[in-house]
Amino acid sequence: MSEEKKLVFQASDISIVFGGLSAVSEASFELREGELVGLIGPNGAGKTTMFNMVSGIYTPTSGQMTFWDRDGKVHLINKAGPAKLNKLGIARTFQNIRLFGNLTVLDNVRIALHNSRISNPLDVLFRTPKFRRDEQLMTEKALKLLELFKIDIKKNELAKNLPYGEQRKLEIVRALASKPRLLLLDEPAAGMNPQETKELMEMIALIRREFNLTILLIEHDMKLVMGICERIMVLNYGRILAKGSPEEIKKDPQVIKAYLGSEA
Repeated sequence: MSEEKKLVFQASDISIVFGGLSAVSEASFELREGELVGLIGPNGAGKTTMFNMVSGIYTPTSGQMTFWDRDGKVHLINKAGPAKLNKLGIARTFQNIRLFGNLTVLDNVRIALHNSRISNPLDVLFRTPKFRRDEQLMTEKALKLLELFKIDIKKNELAKNLPYGEQRKLEIVRALASKPRLLLLDEPAAGMNPQETKELMEMIALIRREFNLTILLIEHDMKLVMGICERIMVLNYGRILAKGSPEEIKKDPQVIKAYLGSEA
């Protein structure tokens, strides 16, 4: 029997209430090292609200969230904001692309590397040799990431001028630049054509091979979810309806009734 993978994230009975209405209710789940887990469910089921809690945008009304950082140190993260969680090792993308459109492709990735700076504000102010080395190192790191995902040729283009599929790709590359242990992908295939979706699946497979991180993704494209996820969680009316392998989820009567329908 193989050794169980280490915990990366654990949610224990987390709930969040807005104006007396419960958006997520008593959700409990675990994410382990190197896993690729899908979060699916009907529109309005609470998927993005769940992501917003895990990434620090929302604070749970009740329950507990725990994160194990790159060094294995345990953090209770209910009240940690997005910036702190990013430093700890949680990065995310958004359903609506949030690139800096008027900055170059290269600068979009360089911005995400600011947590790895070694120069201090005085170095920046006086443009010291330490600052210049820092800038060069960040540029080299950004270029390596762009090269890995084959968009380095467009490093000097403005992000807003990229085709839609490449903007999606750049947003994921920018998230990876912060060296996350947990990557949250919010509907990465939204608006993509079949070829772009195929390339996205290949990109996610490459990320798993190269970065050995844990991925949680929200997605409505069932071909993508069933094709790449090893585990799936189903949300319905803010509650976790089912958890299991793609095959188990496809055959679950409650899931078929609530969400999959004829797709199952």
